[in-house]
Amino acid sequence: MRRLRPHATLLATGLLAASLVLAGCGGDEEPAPETGPEGQEIAGGSQFDQTWPLTGLDVEGDDSSAQTHPVMVTKIDNTSSSAPQLGLGSADMVVEELVEGGTTRLAAFFYSEIPGTVGPVRSMRASDIGIVSPVDAQVVTSGAAPVTIKRIQGAGIKFFGEGAAGFSRAGDRSAPYNLMANLTDLLDAQKPGEEARPDDYLPWGDEADLPKGKKATSVDASFGNHVTSWAYRDGGYVNDNSFAAPDDQFPTDTVLVLRVEVGDAGYTDPAGNPVPETKFDGTGEALIFHGGKVVKGSWEKNGLEDTISLSTKKGKLTVPAGHTWIELVPRAAGNVTWR
Repeated sequence: MRRLRPHATLLATGLLAASLVLAGCGGDEEPAPETGPEGQEIAGGSQFDQTWPLTGLDVEGDDSSAQTHPVMVTKIDNTSSSAPQLGLGSADMVVEELVEGGTTRLAAFFYSEIPGTVGPVRSMRASDIGIVSPVDAQVVTSGAAPVTIKRIQGAGIKFFGEGAAGFSRAGDRSAPYNLMANLTDLLDAQKPGEEARPDDYLPWGDEADLPKGKKATSVDASFGNHVTSWAYRDGGYVNDNSFAAPDDQFPTDTVLVLRVEVGDAGYTDPAGNPVPETKFDGTGEALIFHGGKVVKGSWEKNGLEDTISLSTKKGKLTVPAGHTWIELVPRAAGNVTWR
């Protein structure tokens, strides 16, 4: 199992101060330590889960404040105009979703490590409701169409756009591909709170739990006019056509392909292209690419806010703990091939 990378600054100063105050409010007598199968003992008897919800990896050290801030999801452009994408190397998980014109956009999830500058930041889609809701994530975005904003707000999703703390325009890039966000500054500006650790996004397990599978050292996930290509090298999957900086690419341990239904969001983009909406609930085919092999199964999600379950004909299926890139490939217009 790959070890968790060193953390960047995880919390705002106010959050840290709040945790210190809470730790000192119990009077002179120190409460008895609390432990349990799902918790790890920390100062003052409080508990936090031993694993990260977006990777399944162990929480290293006595970091009692590491799971008290919200999951931050940044919408990042995924065309050649975005190069170089910044921040993917610090993400816990990435979801690639279809947008208009058969291209894709990335929803990069940050929790165990909160980086500085990420981007270029682009707009939300209604598809994001099913993507971010399972972990009550807050979205960093350039905005959205009015009909989408109404739906996002109706789903109770908090989002931040240009004008909020941490947003800036890069002078060496052209609009609209020049909007960047400093996630550390954005969290620093929020009111301190005690966020509950979210549920695990995926059913995490060990590599030994995976069925044997078949060879798959090269994977192509087609969304229509864009194909994301993966090659298995040095114990992980490398995105051969990534737009990220060479030293800032997502460290992919597993590529999880979920075949999804796609509908019409009900409006067009400025170029007149119909905007698609991924229906991220229901059931469908699942493909787990890990360790140079592929395991076939199915996924189930009983509502937009629910987490994902995986299974084969023989029973439940888990994803090896690590950094997972999820491809939401359309059933009709998309395709997945490997060799």
